[in-house]
Amino acid sequence: MKFSKLLFSLFVLFITLTLTVQKSAFAQNAQGYISDTLPTFVHSGPGKNYRIVGTVNSGSEIQITGKTQNDYAEIINTKGRTVWVESKYVSKKPGLRVVIAQLNTKLADLEGNSSEVSERLMRANKNVNRLSSEKIQLNNEISSLNKTLSELKLKIKDQDTNIKKEWFFNGAIVLGLGLLLGLIIPRLSSNKKSNMNSWK
Repeated sequence: MKFSKLLFSLFVLFITLTLTVQKSAFAQNAQGYISDTLPTFVHSGPGKNYRIVGTVNSGSEIQITGKTQNDYAEIINTKGRTVWVESKYVSKKPGLRVVIAQLNTKLADLEGNSSEVSERLMRANKNVNRLSSEKIQLNNEISSLNKTLSELKLKIKDQDTNIKKEWFFNGAIVLGLGLLLGLIIPRLSSNKKSNMNSWK
């Protein structure tokens, strides 16, 4: 009775230790890939003498536990099962299929970005066309204003000339009147003197 309890305790202890080791090993797993060959057989242990438990497709993403033996590597496949596969098929670099898939994803992103950039470029071209139209309109308005300014300058020049002419004519009239008065007034005074002399 005591012996069976001891065996049961040892069995529980063994299971607990096994699970702990597996958990720590799983926590240390590295990212890996199966190389680009035909589907590869996986075994239950490190060698061809172990039972074949399935296949893993080329380029599949796997977890590498780090255990190796007899040119076999322990991996965790896409279904979460721990199996063994020949080490030559295991790589830490993605295979051609994975690279192509990643490139296709990036290409799809670039195409999406390209359409967005094309849309932005189209909006920018519309803005450029609008600004060009506004520039033409402003240039026309500036030309019109320059023409009006030139006309105003001519009018001001004509008005200045007319004012000078008017001043000249007014001056001539005043001069003429002054000459006339200068001639008439002395005669009038001389006539008055002669008249006064005749009265004497």
